[in-house]
Amino acid sequence: MKLIYRATAYEYNPPVVNTVEGNVGGKFRGLDWRFHNLKQRPVLQPPVNLTYRGVTYANRPTATAEGTEQNIQEKARWLMLNQEKVAKNRNDSMLLRSAHEVGLV
Repeated sequence: MKLIYRATAYEYNPPVVNTVEGNVGGKFRGLDWRFHNLKQRPVLQPPVNLTYRGVTYANRPTATAEGTEQNIQEKARWLMLNQEKVAKNRNDSMLLRSAHEVGLV
């Protein structure tokens, strides 16, 4: 398929995915629709280091073995603190609402 973008022509060949048609999944607006299963898994692209405006990044970052323990502990700590903050805000809101109803504020 020939495509043109900003006056640059290029050839695009979409990847072919082999599928097996499954059983009827149901009907939608009078037409049968089916599930399609892959015959084989697609081959994933290897990670590539890219650069955008001088900043390097990877298209598929990989997790490093070191620091994951600390990272998990840090996430657990953040979740606990956030949960406590939400509960405190909810309590403060309910107390303020009840104070308005009683007429203290």
